[in-house]
Amino acid sequence: MATAVEKVLYTAKATAEGGRDGKVTSSDGKLAVVVAPPAELGGTGEGTNPEQLFAAGYAACFQSAMMTVARRLRVDTTGSTVTAEVGLGAIPGGAYGIQVALVVSLPSLEKDVAQDLVEKAHQVCPYSNATRGNIVVDLKLA
Repeated sequence: MATAVEKVLYTAKATAEGGRDGKVTSSDGKLAVVVAPPAELGGTGEGTNPEQLFAAGYAACFQSAMMTVARRLRVDTTGSTVTAEVGLGAIPGGAYGIQVALVVSLPSLEKDVAQDLVEKAHQVCPYSNATRGNIVVDLKLA
């Protein structure tokens, strides 16, 4: 069962023209990118692609969630990074799906503290909550 948002705080709007071989523009004009299939999928690779856009959004959102949890726990995230690796491939039934690996670097923390922080952030992050139970999301410490 889907979880409804109790109160919408912000709504992002973006419009795609041409699908995977076109352009995407946000309603405020701050995002305007050429979209092209990567060379690995037979495209030119002369633009970004939906998987890169998803990876960028998930990485930024997850790090923000992690920093929020870290403040609550009073732990230091100085020098931290989050890299999202989004894989695209076939799933059963002839359709396509994605999987994600979140590679988190927390150089200022001991491994057990870092692991706990990452797991707690995974419960808070909106992207993690949206994908939970739908796709594989692998959490890794760098």
